[in-house]
Amino acid sequence: MLAAVLVGGVAGSLLRLEDRLEDLGGALRGALLRSARGGAGHEGRERFVAGFVTASLVFCVGPLAVLGALDDGLGHGIESLAVKSALDGFASVAFAASLGWGVGAAALPVAALQGAFTVVGLVLGDVVPEADVTAMTATGGLLLLGVGMRLLRLRQVPVADLLPALAAAPLITELVAALR
Repeated sequence: MLAAVLVGGVAGSLLRLEDRLEDLGGALRGALLRSARGGAGHEGRERFVAGFVTASLVFCVGPLAVLGALDDGLGHGIESLAVKSALDGFASVAFAASLGWGVGAAALPVAALQGAFTVVGLVLGDVVPEADVTAMTATGGLLLLGVGMRLLRLRQVPVADLLPALAAAPLITELVAALR
């Protein structure tokens, strides 16, 4: 898990995922405001981006985001995704109350990520070892700690830069298993 976070953090930092996610939030806000009726200035932009980034990270890195989508793709049903949707719905109301309407724009990266994991489940079928799924789930839980630190304003952990750890976790698990 820690090796995955290290490798994923280096890869994400090199790819500047946190900056790109913030840029995407700013671009979405700009596009939505152009189609509506003008902007609310720098403070409004910062609030929108904070809502978008925070909600995107919370809703994308949780264990249910990965497991639920994989279960759906593997044909095990959508029960996990249904639970995640209910939890995300309640959380989004709370986030929107404090962070604004940027939270709603987080639906785009959530749909993209969960859709990608569902497709991975469809393509790989039942060949994904349980240890790999467990590694991704544990790594996602660790990333959620970083999101919690951001929400509590204890430390601005660049969690988006750590997202490649979700892909690195099963690879490292397989490497360790092969070396045994």
